Amino acid sequence: MKRKIVARNKKARHNFQVLEVYEAGIALRGDEVKSLREGKCSIQESFARIQKGEVILYNMHIPEFQQAGVFKSEPKRERKLLLHRREISRLSGLVAQKGYTLVPLEVYFNEKNMVKVELAVVKGKKLYDKRRKLKEEITKREIARQMKAHHFR
Repeated sequence: MKRKIVARNKKARHNFQVLEVYEAGIALRGDEVKSLREGKCSIQESFARIQKGEVILYNMHIPEFQQAGVFKSEPKRERKLLLHRREISRLSGLVAQKGYTLVPLEVYFNEKNMVKVELAVVKGKKLYDKRRKLKEEITKREIARQMKAHHFR
């Protein structure tokens, strides 16, 4: 599964507990696709909501393509995500629960050169969960470092 990643939300896995991940298409205009091909995109503050049976992505920043001419798109416009009806109904059931939200993890081109969004159902982590996770990672690194040092003696 070869894919060219355009944007990644690195903070999402740190700030949220990822429950389920979906791959969704995204409705874009031509100049937006060209900006994405240049690797220009930001999904740091973006999120998705379900409205009238459609999944809409907010705050995804795709800068204007310079050679677009008159038909330039607004950088932070709302964009429709393309999912199957049963996936949307499952997502709406999950998001209806308190504390759950939809956050994009990655924007990428798949094998067929189509723009896809990796959308996740997430729940916010508490501060002590974040601290515990960081502490575990530090101890794992220390153990690995000690094992490596001990192995070379």
